[in-house]
Amino acid sequence: MRSGSSKREPGAGRSRIYCNQEGPKESKGCQRPCRVHFAVKRLCNFELRTPYFGDWRSGLEENMLKTIGQALFSTGLQYPKHSNLESKGEDYEVRKYEATNWVSTTLTGMEADAAMNAGFRRLFKYIQGENERSEKVEMTAPVTCRIEPGAGPACESTFTVSFFIPQQNQDNPPKPTSPDIFIENRPEFTAFVRTYGGFSREEVALQEHLKLAESLRRDGLEFRDQPYYRAGYDSPFKLTNRRNEVWLLQ
Repeated sequence: MRSGSSKREPGAGRSRIYCNQEGPKESKGCQRPCRVHFAVKRLCNFELRTPYFGDWRSGLEENMLKTIGQALFSTGLQYPKHSNLESKGEDYEVRKYEATNWVSTTLTGMEADAAMNAGFRRLFKYIQGENERSEKVEMTAPVTCRIEPGAGPACESTFTVSFFIPQQNQDNPPKPTSPDIFIENRPEFTAFVRTYGGFSREEVALQEHLKLAESLRRDGLEFRDQPYYRAGYDSPFKLTNRRNEVWLLQ
């Protein structure tokens, strides 16, 4: 080694991103670095300490971390407002939802999972700016799917996939440019809700729907058997503590 030279520590001069209970943040403390966020940061070639464009980059950094938090941990997402009503059973909730606007798309088919995936892709394009104002709209939760079963086992069902429109866009949501997408105004409604974990599939959701209906009959409650709703709160990148629901309307 030449005189006067010094050995550079791996990763020296680079910002690290740490995770705590509130989500990712910059820290100089001794917390354990989150490798996922550090890798994304390197991939995007962001540096927090730059002699030029510092404020501009820090703004992008904040937006990027928010997006990462939503994608990986489902944090910072807006939910539609509701109040909890008294429930006769411990295996379901009763919620009263306020009137709200949603962006929706309707598909027909034999498989709910395929329809939900196709519907999600359509709506994701809308929130990414494919609307009359070319405006990006924040991701929210839950993603709902209203399921109207076909008349028989060999008949197609109708699936309406929806994103809740965030509060800042509720009064004047951007108009869709695609003829397959529409703004849906949902009036106030009351829903019986059963929650379950894991990765939800069509067969699992159907079993949870039947369990919810059985619980409501047990407690002598009136409800609409069809249509019913599936609701998902998490990105596919979230592996643990996932939240899924089935809804039956009062």
